Amino acid sequence: MSHLREMGPEAWTPDVFLLAVSSFLLLLGYLVSAALWGMVVVDLGGPRLPVMESVRLFMVANLGRYLPGKVWQIAGLAMMARRKGIPAGTATGAAVLGQGIALVAATLVGVGALVGAPAATRAWSLPGALVVLAGTGVFLLPPVFRWAMGLWFRVARQDAPATLGSVHGVRWLALYAANWALYAFSFWVLAASFGHRGDVVPVASAFAAAYVLGYLMLFAPAGVGVREGFLVAFLTPFMGAGAATVLAVVARLWTTAVELVPAAIFWVGTMTPAGAHTNGGEHAGE
Repeated sequence: MSHLREMGPEAWTPDVFLLAVSSFLLLLGYLVSAALWGMVVVDLGGPRLPVMESVRLFMVANLGRYLPGKVWQIAGLAMMARRKGIPAGTATGAAVLGQGIALVAATLVGVGALVGAPAATRAWSLPGALVVLAGTGVFLLPPVFRWAMGLWFRVARQDAPATLGSVHGVRWLALYAANWALYAFSFWVLAASFGHRGDVVPVASAFAAAYVLGYLMLFAPAGVGVREGFLVAFLTPFMGAGAATVLAVVARLWTTAVELVPAAIFWVGTMTPAGAHTNGGEHAGE
């Protein structure tokens, strides 16, 4: 907190245009994430949902990230998907796979935060990142991937799609990595709006690395507090502790607003008479 008291009003005053650009890019990242989840559903043998329906389900389910524990977002997404006629195993599998692959993709992007980081930071973070990446490589091996997918569908008591292969896993990872590169770049633009135009790779990647580390702390809803602490640690070598602390606080407000406002609009839409009528029709057809 002492770092915040040392910062003058100018530290909290952004370039409005760049702030708007960063917010647009972040929102675009959320929309891409929703579309990718819809793609995974189709790859797992589920029906193809309209893009806006995937966005609505995904954004509303994201409200669960703000509850303690990490299962509510996935559980909510799976439950709403089932109401759209997606089989339980497919709905849950797409939710779990999507979140897991997104974390791996964020780890890939977050490795860039170690560029120029202090030796102590690299010492505790690099081994964990290498373990995640090595485990992902093993998972994507064709025999392992087929076995894992077959096991999932056997547990769900469903037939696995005959066309599902490891090429799908590689494609998912590549697309989610591109999605996380977009998230990271939107954060760099946010930093630039507050006058911190440092090197793109370490500054942008710090956002992804802090997200992963915050997510792993199961007790913290949406990684609150934990994510900010790691973000300050990664950014301090490039902009000083005071500026890094300000940016970490701003980033939390920024991500929360850009995520919650659209999600709340979609959620309220489901509560309207028209939305309730639609949901009622879905249940009647089940």
